[in-house]
Amino acid sequence: MNGIVVVGHGPAAHRLCASLHRLGHRSPVTVLGAEPHAAYNRALLPSVLDGTLPAQALELAAPPGNARVRRAAVVTGVDRARREVRTADGTVYGYEVLVLATGARPRSPGFDSPAVRRLGTLADAEPPPEGPVVIVGGGLRGAGAAAALGRAGHEVTLVHSGPRLAHRDLDGPASAVLARTLEEAGVALELDRRVAGAEHGKAVLDDGRLLAAATVLACAGSVPETAVARAAGLEVRRGIVVDDRLRTGDPRIHAIGDCAEHAGAAGDSLTSAWEQADALAGILTGSDSPYRPTRRVLRPGIRGLELTVVGPVEEPAPDGEPAPGDDPAPGEETVSLSDPGGGRHARLRLRDGRIRSGIVAGFPQAVAAVGRLYARDLPVPSDRLALLIGSAGGYAASGALPDTAVVCQCNNVTRKALRQAWDGGARALPALAAATRATTGCGTCVPAVGRLCAELARSTEGGNRP
Repeated sequence: MNGIVVVGHGPAAHRLCASLHRLGHRSPVTVLGAEPHAAYNRALLPSVLDGTLPAQALELAAPPGNARVRRAAVVTGVDRARREVRTADGTVYGYEVLVLATGARPRSPGFDSPAVRRLGTLADAEPPPEGPVVIVGGGLRGAGAAAALGRAGHEVTLVHSGPRLAHRDLDGPASAVLARTLEEAGVALELDRRVAGAEHGKAVLDDGRLLAAATVLACAGSVPETAVARAAGLEVRRGIVVDDRLRTGDPRIHAIGDCAEHAGAAGDSLTSAWEQADALAGILTGSDSPYRPTRRVLRPGIRGLELTVVGPVEEPAPDGEPAPGDDPAPGEETVSLSDPGGGRHARLRLRDGRIRSGIVAGFPQAVAAVGRLYARDLPVPSDRLALLIGSAGGYAASGALPDTAVVCQCNNVTRKALRQAWDGGARALPALAAATRATTGCGTCVPAVGRLCAELARSTEGGNRP
């Protein structure tokens, strides 16, 4: 009997299978994964790259219930008339419902060279060999990889084509804080430059200079993987176009995750992939509720810098004053606090006492508090300074933590839960992740959990209970 066939075996597909089972779906589900691995958390690839986590720590548990996973199953075509999916080995899978969860692939750095690695799969994330590393692309992913490798002791140069880092997501002062963080990690920056080629242990810049490069790592963003959908005649813009029920133009075919484009926006985060998977599971089990994306909260994992971006980026004028024609409307205000010397910057745009957009860099307590207030559309405290400096928050990012402090926001894991898991025998970061699910979401809590591991280890060795 044909059931649901899912093309792709990343976090979106994995979440869909778990949600279907939780909602009582018991018909067959076949998952076709192109990679030979079990599903894994791609958001944590930089933690494998710098050696913080072993590759196996990223693996997700086998899907529950009736889901059957076929690894190394590369889909070569979809016959919509016959409702069949064909793989490279000639196997044909019939379907009643087809779900495309093909994810995204790393964007080309602008030149072809076998010497270039692209950070997109588990195979790409092996720690680099000894020698200088050149990273192509200064967006948030490239900056995260550079910070991780720099702090792990590698000689790193980050080459970015723009005049400042992460210009699509950060304003000027926040970008300067990010640059300072990378320089403190020992990363050399080449801004307004491009890598034109790579060969024989060298990266060639567009001005003709040569950089020593035992490894060239491309982090130039990602592109939705839409080849299967295009070949099947489905509408594709940037991603596979879907409606409010996550359907393509063929009502039996859905798309979720980074490959899907809903309301003009392609997926760009693990959180949105999870939301779409949960929504589709509800739809496929009889729910009439359409998919409605939650508000955008970006928490990039950059070692050494607590950072969050909420809502659309709104760039202030260079002198810090409102841009011409950008005077606050009635009910709007801008709250900003910059400490360049201390590597901190925050700028919030409020409307009727609620956050409309904002960037917070280097204020650990405010990062999570601002993210929660924006995501839930809650009013901010009347003491704006207290919000930014952290006295109005309860999130664990650094310093001494109470047992009630939330260390992992994605899975709501407190310090107490981590300590109890440690007392129960989970005496390393991967074991704590398996026991509590901390670090298995967006990955930004990996440094905090690592610090707690070190604290608990010292306390255990000293014979004191923390």
